[in-house]
Order: sequence, then structure tokens, then C-alpha cells
Amino acid sequence: MGSFDSSRNTSNSAGVNRWLNWAGAYSPIVILFISILVIGGLSRMLLVAWQLDRVIETPVWPSIFIVGLRVDLIMAGMAVAPLVLLLPLLGHRFSWSFWKRLTGLWSLVVVFAFLFMELATPTFINEYDTRPNRLFIEYLSYPKEVFSMLWEGYLPSVILGLILCFSVTYLFARFFRASMRNAKPGSYRKAILVWPIVVIAVFISIRSTTGHRPANPAMFALTSDALVNSLIINSTWSVAFAIYNLKHEDTATDSYGEMALADIVNEVRSEPWLRNEAFNSQQFPTLHQQRPAKERTRPLNLVIVLEESLGATFVESLGGAPVTPRLEALKDSGWWFDNLYATGTRSVRGIEAVVSGFLPSPARSVVKLSLSQSGFFTLGSLLKSKGYDTGFIYGGQAHFDNMRSFFTGNGFDQIIDQQNYTNPAFTGSWGVSDEDLFAKAHEDISKLHNTGKPFFRLVFSSSNHTPFEYPDNRIERYDEEKNTVYNAVKYADYALGEFIDTARKSDYWKDTLFLVVADHDARVWGDELVPIKNFQIPGLILGADIEGRHIKTIASQVDLAPTLLSLMGVAGEHPMIGRDFAKFPDEPGRAIMQFNDYYAWMDSEFKVTVLRPENSPLSGVYSPETGNTDYRSDAPKQADLKKALAHAILPLKLYRDQAYGVPN
Repeated sequence: MGSFDSSRNTSNSAGVNRWLNWAGAYSPIVILFISILVIGGLSRMLLVAWQLDRVIETPVWPSIFIVGLRVDLIMAGMAVAPLVLLLPLLGHRFSWSFWKRLTGLWSLVVVFAFLFMELATPTFINEYDTRPNRLFIEYLSYPKEVFSMLWEGYLPSVILGLILCFSVTYLFARFFRASMRNAKPGSYRKAILVWPIVVIAVFISIRSTTGHRPANPAMFALTSDALVNSLIINSTWSVAFAIYNLKHEDTATDSYGEMALADIVNEVRSEPWLRNEAFNSQQFPTLHQQRPAKERTRPLNLVIVLEESLGATFVESLGGAPVTPRLEALKDSGWWFDNLYATGTRSVRGIEAVVSGFLPSPARSVVKLSLSQSGFFTLGSLLKSKGYDTGFIYGGQAHFDNMRSFFTGNGFDQIIDQQNYTNPAFTGSWGVSDEDLFAKAHEDISKLHNTGKPFFRLVFSSSNHTPFEYPDNRIERYDEEKNTVYNAVKYADYALGEFIDTARKSDYWKDTLFLVVADHDARVWGDELVPIKNFQIPGLILGADIEGRHIKTIASQVDLAPTLLSLMGVAGEHPMIGRDFAKFPDEPGRAIMQFNDYYAWMDSEFKVTVLRPENSPLSGVYSPETGNTDYRSDAPKQADLKKALAHAILPLKLYRDQAYGVPN
């Protein structure tokens, strides 16, 4: 038997050698091309097996592997394209040794990178319910925070992934070296003759379509489950396409459709709370004067508490888990929003909506974009012009997500972050605990109140963040294991409740308006194209003379800033298009949501219009009871489509034209 096996192995080796000699100078290119297909296909098989319950519910099962092969062909074509272009120069017997070393090194780097992305995918899916995408790139800018999060929350997965990545790459290197040891360059004349055919084949592989646009992830979005759509593609191409889009994000909304600026502005201005306003600025199309619903001899101070990842899924009265008892105990003492929706799934998206009243877009948040680092409207800039002392208080590093730059350039005078805390009670991966944060906020606000100068503070919590670290002996755990999201939320709720109790007993309470609101939900998961259920967040306005009230109509984060100004008694000129609930409490509401490349508009009857890049829009009806959207086969009504498209295109046009501000 051993002799037979040896004979068979020798025969196989000889067959491989004959095949490589036949391929000649193209042999290392073929090895790399096939290796990418094998790795991509095997990774997809394992991911599908892991998420099989999600995949089998979609119409792409089992064709996901055929479509996925097409995507892997794109990546394989991109991987070998540089070598194909160099072959006429180096693919001959005079430089054969160098050609083998060059192709071997290139193949090693490509395979390692491709493996790394595929092995990083399960951890990323656990956190974001999709393959690595633009978030993967953005987080590379913050190695300290990301490394700390991985070390505390995903260390076993990271170690296992790195071991597998290096091990498989080592095995590939040995295979490549053994395969190429006896390979011959073959006929240079034949190599050159077939070279144009190979170039065309690689071009077709990369483009993957005969349409006027090359393949993009939207072409492979075949289901209403965003995770399954991401499994069809591979992670390296997903991230590569995200990098490409970052360079073209100022025109990102073009893929939704076209609409003239005049039509966009007219559509946006037609909302009931805006249709009677005067818009007199050519430079700033949405600029108008807001008059408060309540006149005050001395406008109120303002404190916005932005709670990290505190979605409605954690608030029992909003259909979530019972882990926010302190917040729920407050809901009848102020304006409580029963149907408030975030605009996105990132903290910076929540910041731009709450602090600037700015609509979401498929590009990065304006907190990060270059043209909005100064001269961009915020509550800070408006209130500073009214004589307010303005500032941002955070428990982590304010440079994260470019917050420090955005705030200091747009009206925030004071920035307090982790370096300003002396002997904090607890410090985790993302900064000091929420207790330390609120103690600092109370100290700062008390000093400001004693000066008699009006003030505005944005207080941003961070305890509810992976890996969910918080001090011991503060809460009765919801989960037996300590570092879980539910326990972290319960701790964040505890710290918030203590702060509000302290504020109520303080002199500044009667002169200050408080907003407690989430930036977004913790993890936006599910098999929905746009998981609307995970966009719902709690919101509460209290303090001063605010009486209890439940706002039941649909509201968006962009409505909060105009409402706050109205309740504070602040009159001013601004470009925000959100609704003032103090003056317009009964008008039909709407929610505006950006999820990956999809844009969702939901009206007061829970009718949903979803815009998709390079694809036809969808219409559906959302059920708050089930948390699901029933998509219809018919296209959205023209009026709904026009309204959604106008609000989707407007923000990037305003950003690009630097038209979201006020005259100097």
C-alpha cells in the first residue's frame, strides 16, 4: 500500500509539473488566481454554515456560492493584474529566477492579506452583523481604542485568527516554492501571443459585467438581509470598495437618483413646520428664523446627555429589556418620546443629528469630513453667538472620531476629556466610567451656574461600549456574567439616574433644560434590509419648568435641536430643517434613517421607502409590534419617492457647497 501511495504521489507531482511547464511564465499567476478562489470559496462555505439559519430564509440559497464565485473572480483578477502587466517584461528565461521570486513575494502578501480579512470577518460580524466595510477602515485611525477593545473583548478570537493566518500563509509559501522549484519559463513567443487574451480575460474577471458601470456590492445585494448580502461578496473586496467610495463620497448620493437642487429645496421646505417660513439666503438654502414657542426673560441653559448605544431595545416601555429602571422612572417627569428614531448606527451620526440637526447621508458623518471642520452650524455656534459658554465633556479621548476638531472649529469653547480627570474611580478601554463623567459634568455645570453666565454642555457617555467594562458593586446584574451589554446598559442607567438626582437637588436645575437621548442602538442586527427596530431610541427632555408629556408621533433625532431652542426661549437664525415639537406638536411625523448604503424614509403611517444605490427603490410597511418591514412588489408612490430622494440628496449638496451655516 505504501508503495502504491508513493507511486500515486509521484504521478500527481509529475502531472502538476507538466501542467506548470505548459503554463510557462503564467504558472505563478495561475497558482495565485486559483488560491484566491479556493480561500474565498472555503471561507464563504464556513460563514454560510455558521449563519445557515439566516441564509436559508433568503432566495439566494443555495445559489449564494455561484454568485459568490463571481465576486471571488473579481478579487482574483485584481490580485493577478499587476503580474499580468509585468509578464512581457520579466516572463522570459533571462529573468526567470527574478520572476519567480517577485511573483512568490507578491503572492505571499496577497494571500496573507486576503486570509487576514476573511479570518477577521467572524469577529466583525459579531459586532456589526456584516462583513468588514467602511467601519473597518475608519477604526484603523484609532489603534489605541481598537487594540484595547480587541484585547479585552476578543482576545481568544484575535489570537486564533492570527495563528491561522500565519499558519495557512506558511503552508501556501511552501506549496508555492515546491510548485515553482522545477517550473520552466516555456516559450516566450507563445506567452506574448496569448498575452492579449489573458489581459482581456483578467479585465472581464475584474469588471464582471457588460454594463456601463463595473461590478459593485449593490449588484450582489440580492436579499432583504444585509448580512446575507455581505456573505455573497468577500471581505477584501468589501473594504477595497469602501476605500474607493471614501474618495468619491461627496457624490455618494448620485447612485440613488438625480434631482435638481431647486426641486430638492422646495420639497424639503414644504414640510408643515417649514412651509410658512421665509428663506431669503441664496448661499444657505435652508436658513430661516426660528421663534421660540415660549418667550423667556432669560433663556434656559442647556445640557445634552448623549448616551452611548442606548437603543429602545434596552427600554422596557419601548419594547426592550428591563435594564433601564432609572430612565424609565423619569419618563413622566418630562417630554418622553415614544417613537423617536436615530438617523444612523454610529456615534458621529448621532452627534451630527442632535447637535447640528443635519440629515444623514451615505458618506461619512460631517464630524469627520474636511469641509465641515469650521463654519458648519451647531448648537454650540448658535448659543455661543448668544453669549453662552459652550463645551463638550467626554470620558474618553476627544480626538476619537475627530470630535475634538469638529467641536472646537464649530462653536465649542471648552473640551473636557480623559486627560482632564484626576484619580477617576474607574477607567476602562474607552475612558473613565460614566460616574466619573457625570461627577465632572456636575462640577463644571455648578461652577458655570455660579458665574451667572448661560451655558451649554454636551455630555457624551462611553461605558456602554464593547468590551462593556464598568465598576463593581454598583448594580444588581441582569446577566450572571459581568461584562455583557445588558449589564453595561444597566450600569449606564444607574450612573445617569444618580446624575439626574444630583442635578435636581442643585441650584442650576431650575434654570437648565436637559435632553437625555441615545446616539444609536448598541448593535444593529437582523435580517432586515434596514433594521428599523434597531433605529428606535429613547429620548427625554426635562428640567426647569418642563411638565410631563408623551410625544407619540414619529420623531427623528434631527427634530430635537429645534425643539430644545424653542423650549429654552432662544430665537435665532439657523439652517436646521427639523420639527419644533413645542410649536408643531400634532403634525404628521417622519423618521430618516441611513444604514450602510441604504436610505430609509418612514412616514407617520409607518410606510417605508428605501433607496438603494444602483437599484430600484423599495416600498413597504413597518410594524412596530413585530419589528419587521413588509416590503411590497409595487414601487413606492411618486410623492413618497420624491420626498425621500430630496432628503437623501440634500445633505451632501449642502456639505459640498458649504451651505449649512449662518452668515458671518
